[in-house]
Amino acid sequence: MALRRKRLRSAPFPPEWRRIVESHCLFYERLPKPDRRELEGHIQVFLAEKKFEGCGGLEVNEEMKVCIAAHACLLLLHRKTDYYPDLKTVLVYPTAYVVPTTRHIGSGVFEESQQTRAGESWREGAVVLAWDAVLTGVRNPGSGYNVVFHEFAHQLDYEDGQADGAPLLGHGEPLIEQKRHYAEWSRIMKTEFEQLRARVNLGQHSVLSDYGATSPVEFFAVATECFFSKPVEMRQAHPELYEQMKWHYQQDPAQLGWHWPKTSVQ
Repeated sequence: MALRRKRLRSAPFPPEWRRIVESHCLFYERLPKPDRRELEGHIQVFLAEKKFEGCGGLEVNEEMKVCIAAHACLLLLHRKTDYYPDLKTVLVYPTAYVVPTTRHIGSGVFEESQQTRAGESWREGAVVLAWDAVLTGVRNPGSGYNVVFHEFAHQLDYEDGQADGAPLLGHGEPLIEQKRHYAEWSRIMKTEFEQLRARVNLGQHSVLSDYGATSPVEFFAVATECFFSKPVEMRQAHPELYEQMKWHYQQDPAQLGWHWPKTSVQ
């Protein structure tokens, strides 16, 4: 598999794919040339290994595949990666979709309802995305909202076998260094999560989405969205959190000038 992936990464990147990346990913033009080439290589591996399926009558085309793959693979730059090893299929709906849910409300009583979702990430097998939600992130890159970054952050979270808001940290480093990384990560993420919950309870605005206050798992996904969508604002408002994201993703988008205009990209 390693040799096959190496061949895929070194193959010429199709010009039509590059046009899609250039038009759907504003971050691409801000990347240094070596990073662009690395991203293109990752996209080629991702598209060769992952299956895409349309749902709700949607026919998934090349534009959708390349756009989703590019955003998912941005999270893999500069790091050893197994390309989301548990992911087999990306399911794409045309718009937000409805799923039945069951909630225990106490005394053995369960409440059935329906939830409207723009995306979800399963521990094994699939990521589900609504294409209109994907486009919202594409057209408003500085909004802090990006369903692809969010759901694929969950996939990274799952790689150590549990969903807890802590992805694999210091993989390949000596055990003592890994323990140090996890201790620092836990301290900062716990503090930032609790501060966000307090702000949400008080109705105060934050550069981080309120949804991050739901749980530590969602906080990591929201922090990932913010890191790649609002890096300058995040670095200013949450410097310690930014440094943790910077260390984990081995990228510094604020330093590269990722400060997007407020107007939408069409």
